[in-house]
Amino acid sequence: MERPKLIYFSSVTENTKIFVEQLEFESTRIPLRNSDPEVLATSPYVLVIPTYGGGRDEALVPKQVMKFLRLKENRDLCVGVIGGGNILFGDKYAAAADLLGGRLGVPVLARFEIRGMKSDVVAITKGLNENWTKLLELRGHSS
Repeated sequence: MERPKLIYFSSVTENTKIFVEQLEFESTRIPLRNSDPEVLATSPYVLVIPTYGGGRDEALVPKQVMKFLRLKENRDLCVGVIGGGNILFGDKYAAAADLLGGRLGVPVLARFEIRGMKSDVVAITKGLNENWTKLLELRGHSS
């Protein structure tokens, strides 16, 4: 059986990168700089993204993620979203995941704060392993 794959964005603080590395799934990072080569999804994946802008609606999703999602292939292969954030954002906590999940028509699978906790890693790993086939089927992909 094919294992879950992750595509993620992480800023220079690398909070999201540190979290994703704990999940131990194959992962690809969306480039931080425009001069870096673009990422093209070649198989179904879960998008892992932080929420930006202190929770301001106009700045929730990092520009690099929006650039990545401009490619139809990248949008079509996304099967779910996991959102990072800061609970100090209040009702905008991990709101980028809610926004993109809605736009892409995929479920928000989980949320984690900043670098996540061990319990987040355990729950997300278990959830992805147990539900990967179902996520693929929901989006019309075969495992």
